[in-house]
Amino acid sequence: MAEGEMLSERSESDAPHDETSRRDPREAATLTPQIRDRIAVQLRAMYDSVASQPVPDRFADLIAKLDATERDAS
Repeated sequence: MAEGEMLSERSESDAPHDETSRRDPREAATLTPQIRDRIAVQLRAMYDSVASQPVPDRFADLIAKLDATERDAS
């Protein structure tokens, strides 16, 4: 038998099992308050930097077109 054939005949039960794949997702480790606070601070900083960016011209143009379409439909 060729090596490729041997691999294809291998049953799923012969495959190595990853311990994390059998773990219930509800049993995942919880984050400590300090870690959650750190994540929150970093997410706020990222959001603030994005929110403070000017709206790109192409988005402003699209919004203007949508507004015009809504006005025309009314």
